[in-house]
Amino acid sequence: MTDEIIIAALIVAAFMGLRSTVKHFVKKGGCCGGSDYKPKKKKLKSVKYQKVFKVSGMHCENCKRRVEETVNDVPGLSGSVNLKRAELTVSYEEGVDDGRFIERLERLGYTLTEQDMHRNA
Repeated sequence: MTDEIIIAALIVAAFMGLRSTVKHFVKKGGCCGGSDYKPKKKKLKSVKYQKVFKVSGMHCENCKRRVEETVNDVPGLSGSVNLKRAELTVSYEEGVDDGRFIERLERLGYTLTEQDMHRNA
């Protein structure tokens, strides 16, 4: 009887693992849980300058959306992620302390490093 329970538990665990793997490879899931949700792109009235940050910890489209949405939630900022280059470009409408979004992103598990690419708009 005990052997049957162990075998049944192993079969269930294998099935769940296989299902998750298939979802990942058909882009219906990701390392952070996939979804079809797409955050709105944020347009600023005027862009005074931009900063580029290297972001480690992003692995999928869901990570990209989380990072962009976190930056876009801060008034006066707009964020855009290039997932292949692992870069976040932040556009500033006004002087906003970077700590307002960096701290939030670090709590989500991402690490940011500012690049030497400041651009005036």
